[in-house]
Amino acid sequence: FLDQFGYPFCRGRIFQAIEKDEGQYDDTTEIFWATGASMFIKSDVFDSLGGFDEDYFAHQEEVDLCWRAQNKGLKVYYVGASYVYHLGGSTLSNMNPKKTFLNFRNSLFSITKNLPRKKAFPIIFVRLFLDGIAAIRFIFQLKPVHSWAILRAHLSYYRHFGEMYKKREKVNFVPLYYITKSIVWSYFVYQVKNFNILVKD
Repeated sequence: FLDQFGYPFCRGRIFQAIEKDEGQYDDTTEIFWATGASMFIKSDVFDSLGGFDEDYFAHQEEVDLCWRAQNKGLKVYYVGASYVYHLGGSTLSNMNPKKTFLNFRNSLFSITKNLPRKKAFPIIFVRLFLDGIAAIRFIFQLKPVHSWAILRAHLSYYRHFGEMYKKREKVNFVPLYYITKSIVWSYFVYQVKNFNILVKD
């Protein structure tokens, strides 16, 4: 799922908080985006959407793809009965600052490409501010390389803004793309770390 400011999160995992698997998500339900490690998509749909955006390189390119699909009126579903065998972090580990760079930059790319202009620009402004807070937090955690990665992500976003803006299409934008206003506020201020509690608020 996404929050109002474009931050992605999952049922069972919000940031680094991972819930114990007790079968609470063994259902089939509509979702906003499917992770690339466990995604099936019809080849004709994939081709019609132009596939993954190569400018992303890695991280959040599947969020962008699913967002573009839904802007075309398609839907994304999760099937809890499936089994996924995947080695996480094999491209870039969580501790790699390049992953931080790509996550922050590519998320801004997706907002720019997939939301109506009147929605996108206010959200981008808020995101830049929140990203700045995240950079300061990394400094206090003695992880300055990740703070630098966020700064580089913003500089790269500014540099590629024109290219991303040109990729916008005249489509029927998804009227409601998020299920909670701010996952950052819920997690760090209210300490909500369980998806089912989050959606009740």
